[in-house]
Amino acid sequence: MPDRMQQFVRINGAMPDKRAADERRQDFAEIYDEYGTESAIEQASRCEQCGIPFCQIHCPLQNNIPDWLRLATEGRLQEAYETSQATNTFPEVCGRICPQDRLCEGSCVLEQSKHGTVTIGAVEKYITDTAWKEGWVKAPQAREKLGQSIAIIGGGPAGLAAADRLLVMGYEVHVYDRYDRMGGLLIYGIPNFKLEKDIVERRTKLLADGGVVYHHNFEVGRDASLADLRAEHDAVLIATGVYKGRELQAPGSGLKNIFAAMDFLTASNRKGLGDAVPAFDDGTLNAIGKNVVVIGGGDTAMDCVRTAVRQGAKSVKCLYRRDRANMPGSQREVFNAEEEGVEFVWLSAPEAFHGKTKLEGVQAHRMHLGVADVTGRQTPEMIPGSSFTIEADIAIKALGFDPEDLPTLFGTPELAVSSWGTLKVSEPTKMTALEGVFAAGDIYRGASLVVWAIKDGRDAADGIHQFLQARAKRADAA
Repeated sequence: MPDRMQQFVRINGAMPDKRAADERRQDFAEIYDEYGTESAIEQASRCEQCGIPFCQIHCPLQNNIPDWLRLATEGRLQEAYETSQATNTFPEVCGRICPQDRLCEGSCVLEQSKHGTVTIGAVEKYITDTAWKEGWVKAPQAREKLGQSIAIIGGGPAGLAAADRLLVMGYEVHVYDRYDRMGGLLIYGIPNFKLEKDIVERRTKLLADGGVVYHHNFEVGRDASLADLRAEHDAVLIATGVYKGRELQAPGSGLKNIFAAMDFLTASNRKGLGDAVPAFDDGTLNAIGKNVVVIGGGDTAMDCVRTAVRQGAKSVKCLYRRDRANMPGSQREVFNAEEEGVEFVWLSAPEAFHGKTKLEGVQAHRMHLGVADVTGRQTPEMIPGSSFTIEADIAIKALGFDPEDLPTLFGTPELAVSSWGTLKVSEPTKMTALEGVFAAGDIYRGASLVVWAIKDGRDAADGIHQFLQARAKRADAA
């Protein structure tokens, strides 16, 4: 049979159809339509099947991308899903929210040779959504029961990825989370237009069906100490993420209507989930009819500006101190935001907030990019005398996230942290300074991508297994 791959010579790359900007501004539904079967197979067939698959190399999970593209092209979709699922706990999530333009698709040889990348993320989404529709996605099942239990603190992507892997290994898995739903950032941080919540909820339900035990509204340091969990379980994984928004020290920063990004996004997401959100209902965290300024240039900033648009803001501006080429967020997200009416004010940084008791304007100054630092990135420098003021009713700080002081919160001062406040671990096991206590995701890595959190959770699960197996061997030998 002739090879069906390498069809890039006759088939152009094409994303699924995207809803018109005027239409998608009106709701929080996902903006991309589904591939039809024929379109998905055609796009998968464009893959070159490279001898060195740079797409796979630049995927944090080392997903077997060329393999499941070939299987999809041959119509073997169930096998394609199983291949994808083998390395990724949440392929339906990564297919939607990964910044593929910075990872797999950005590294595609076709993209580098100007033929247009294989649309890896959209094909991944199609394969996994098909698997759910056809009933191929099954709850994880333990190979054997080992009679040991693991506590996971944090029900976000790192914690749930570890839970899935540990459950299959045969451990009893308990996930403790401070919120009323599992999913962490996937539920409360990422807006529906990128990741609809039923996508996350069906996966968390599947893990529960497999045997993972969830403890909602459980806060370590309040409901139990870390020492309590260590005494109750054979190992503990800390996967709390980082949620403390970085502050902006500037005159007027104490005015009303200056919010942290997570406060704004969580209120919007809770409203979409049907929760009572008084701060949204009374207009405090609702952008309708207001001039909104978002400060920052990462993916969280893009989530904020696009959420404000959908809430009916009068105007939405994004203030970023570097230029477009140096923006850390996905360029695809920037383009989508521009289509939806967001105005980007490049090379600008805030210096003060104006108003009597509540915000009325953001004063900023122009920047230029100076000499590169040790990382090779040019340092932004203020242009003297360049101040200007933007009218604003709401300012949202999307400047990144820092970890909470876990040694104090958990009552465990011996839990070692880095100068950034992240937990120190030994590689590759991910074990902290406390024996039998591990860490995964942003709490050890620093604020990063969901795909890296999944990778860390899976690696930590392997480290926990190796630790417990070695301890059992030592006990037997004694």
